[in-house]
Amino acid sequence: MFDITIAGEINLDLILYGLPQPMPVERELLASDFQMTLGGSSAILAHNVAVLGARVGFITLAGEDELGKVALARLGESGADLSRVKNSGKTTGVTMLLSHGAERHILTYPGTMSDMSLHDLDVEYLKASQHFHLSSLFLQRSLAPDLPAFFRELKGAGLTISLDTNDDPEDLWGGVLEELLDLVDILLPNEAEICRIAKRDSLEEAIEALSRRVPYIAVKLGPRGSVVQAGGKRYAAAPVAVTAVDTIGAGDSFNAGFLLSWLRGLPLDECARAGNITGALSTQRPGGTEAFRDHEFMDRFLKQHGFPISTLELQAE
Repeated sequence: MFDITIAGEINLDLILYGLPQPMPVERELLASDFQMTLGGSSAILAHNVAVLGARVGFITLAGEDELGKVALARLGESGADLSRVKNSGKTTGVTMLLSHGAERHILTYPGTMSDMSLHDLDVEYLKASQHFHLSSLFLQRSLAPDLPAFFRELKGAGLTISLDTNDDPEDLWGGVLEELLDLVDILLPNEAEICRIAKRDSLEEAIEALSRRVPYIAVKLGPRGSVVQAGGKRYAAAPVAVTAVDTIGAGDSFNAGFLLSWLRGLPLDECARAGNITGALSTQRPGGTEAFRDHEFMDRFLKQHGFPISTLELQAE
């Protein structure tokens, strides 16, 4: 029924640009620009991989407030199936991103993000897929205790599984993570995250430690591109040279290109290159999905940089 199913958070990102750093208290600080975009790593991935042509099933717990309605409407435009979304009386989460040039503050009110539990998921719906993905592990606080058993059930149904932990707000990197590492097929961290996950000081040491447990590891290196480890083999992909407008959601957009290519059976070096292209595409507009919403711009960018899969062919399937 689906190429990929995703269960995770959805929210809106409210982005303020041009703020000073440090930010003094009790002062009215003026931003140079403002954008409201679809947020949540799970929702950004679902949106972008659906726009690229994948058949996507998405489950989330959203509030019945205006934030939730707008976020779901934005995601629904991508073609992702939202028929199993549940609503909660609680407020939908929101993230405020305060940009200071190359750095930013990220302030999140979890809202419904942390409330979704296994009882909110239609497991048979999620199993009707080739692949399952989980993002934002440390925000899924109600779901986390049941994830090991849930992952085993998915694998028993023949699905492959990918995990992007994203950041741990408490910086503990514990809980069910250790158990999940032995159950996932693909781990999708950035450089800082893989070092924290592996509890190692360097990228090389972290990859070496985790490659004994996880079959495929794709590490996002920002302006240095990406590297993929599979068993004893390593594949590096050069970055796509662009001038970034906004790097919010670039990692989730990398995941979209990488996973789509991996599910289509492309070689790992091509998967990494595809991820670099979609990650770079994301940086050309504010937020994580706006570049994908401009279909004409997206198609032109993908063709220009040699994206290995024709989105028109995928959308015709």
